[in-house]
Amino acid sequence: VGIVLTLMMYWYDQYMYYFTDAYSFDESSFIECPWDSNVALISIHGEIATYSYYTEESEDLDVVSSEEIVKYIDAIEDDEYMEALIVEIDSYGGYPVASEEIANSLKKMTKPVIALIREGAASGAYLIATGADKIYASEMSDIGSIGVTMSYLDYSGQNKEEGIIYQQLSSGKFKDAGDPDKELTKEEKELYMRDVSILHDIFVRKVAENRNLDIEKVQELADGSTMLGQAAKDNGLIDEIGDIYDVKEWIREELGIEPVICNY
Repeated sequence: VGIVLTLMMYWYDQYMYYFTDAYSFDESSFIECPWDSNVALISIHGEIATYSYYTEESEDLDVVSSEEIVKYIDAIEDDEYMEALIVEIDSYGGYPVASEEIANSLKKMTKPVIALIREGAASGAYLIATGADKIYASEMSDIGSIGVTMSYLDYSGQNKEEGIIYQQLSSGKFKDAGDPDKELTKEEKELYMRDVSILHDIFVRKVAENRNLDIEKVQELADGSTMLGQAAKDNGLIDEIGDIYDVKEWIREELGIEPVICNY
């Protein structure tokens, strides 16, 4: 009986992979994979944030948590059965720190990381892609948008028409800067544009470093626009035009294994 139980547990461990932290476990963290999985796949779909959150506005939005994704990446790095990681990206960005955390985690992996861009990888999502060793995309994929925005809607004019008066009660002159119910002052705009400029330079530098591109070239491309797949390849933003089948073929040729994918 002991031998049978041992064999059953071995089969179970080979068929079921799970991820949890040291303090909690829930069904949502359980991952089921074929017993012979050797390539992990993580999806970056929707808005990128440091943690998952819920509001009425975000109810119907996909939110990618860097906190969760980084844990998965670390688990895959430590998993002796996984020989490579595919990061499937379909996102138009999100918050800068969250995007940076995922990109840095990918860069630290010792196993090959292949990014596969589907419909698009723009802004923070493109930054994540640059953390991979190789980037694939379709000719029709939307790629890039290297830039930063803090734009928002200003309702102050509408408020005036409706007789709504903004009463400023704050301890510092910049404390309520960016409130959509008040006009943005010249000083406030300069303050925000200072930070936009700093974040922009950081973004450009990271893309240049991660993609081994000349920083002046990246600065030229960093006008906030996106480009389609072939143009992105011509400009060094991606490596190959291809899909999941091409990624699998690269794994066969470079790693000498038949890829069996586990979706995290």
